[in-house]
Amino acid sequence: MSRKPVPTVPTVPTVPTVPPIMNGLNASRVAMVEGPWITVGQFLAARFPAVPDWPRRLQSGKVLDAQFQAVDTDSPCRPGASLWYWREPPMELRVPFELDVLYQDEHLVAVDKPHFLPVTPGGRYLEETVLVRLQRLLGLQSLAPIHRLDLETAGVVLFTVVPEVRGRYQSLFRDHLVEKAYEAIAVWPANLSFPHLARCRIRERLGAQFMQMEIVPGESNAETLIEVIRGRAGCLSHFRLTPRNGRKHQLRVQLSGLGMPILGDRIYPDLMPPLGSAPDYSNPLQLLARGVSFIDPISGQRRCFTSRRHLAGLSRLLPVDSE
Repeated sequence: MSRKPVPTVPTVPTVPTVPPIMNGLNASRVAMVEGPWITVGQFLAARFPAVPDWPRRLQSGKVLDAQFQAVDTDSPCRPGASLWYWREPPMELRVPFELDVLYQDEHLVAVDKPHFLPVTPGGRYLEETVLVRLQRLLGLQSLAPIHRLDLETAGVVLFTVVPEVRGRYQSLFRDHLVEKAYEAIAVWPANLSFPHLARCRIRERLGAQFMQMEIVPGESNAETLIEVIRGRAGCLSHFRLTPRNGRKHQLRVQLSGLGMPILGDRIYPDLMPPLGSAPDYSNPLQLLARGVSFIDPISGQRRCFTSRRHLAGLSRLLPVDSE
């Protein structure tokens, strides 16, 4: 008895929900509203008065409607409809350090991030970021970070290659299934012995110092094992930090709370003015994400990625046998 052929279900193509990335930057969206304007060009000029070149952008096809079709200056303004456009940042000073690709496959990319280079665009950093540099270097616009490091921190950062696997890798960090190792240079307080398990509750500080986290009473939500790699009490020393969870600025606020702020820290214990357009590249935060390891949720293999960088402050440590 012959079997009836199983009807094939036609594949429905995936419809993108946002326009493609252009020059490493995601598109921004604005909704048109009612007003004294009649055309798209008039609306944009009124909505963004500080942007003088909307006619050029519209003419070059860099403003799209909700269906990702280019609109021109004289297209009618339709209240409630969306427009997509790409920010055109001013010329950014190049951060004079290079990232290093440690590993790449069809799902995952591991990079060795330098100090002073933010992971993703934000604020005054748009093109000078790990994400944009990596997208251009590898020709992969779909790259996305799985986790973050502070702008000032160097070391290992992981990216997914395709959106379909991002959630599986991110869940490793959310569920504390990633072993993370950091190194830092700070003064060894005379009243502390190591190894030391730092446990405290931290939260974001309110008010003018909103960039800082602070230690508050209550049940611990941040735990880090601190060990000495090289050093002595009362002197600059080299520490290994093993966080058992991942709060914002966890290592920086915990070490500062112990009276041993990380060398070069501009946030703890005192919040300093933001880095200028030409920061002092000779004085980076002495914090390095040395490595991460985990069981790959797709292959089942153990992954270990280790930074090849070294903290510049190691040259300031006294010799072990120095008096």
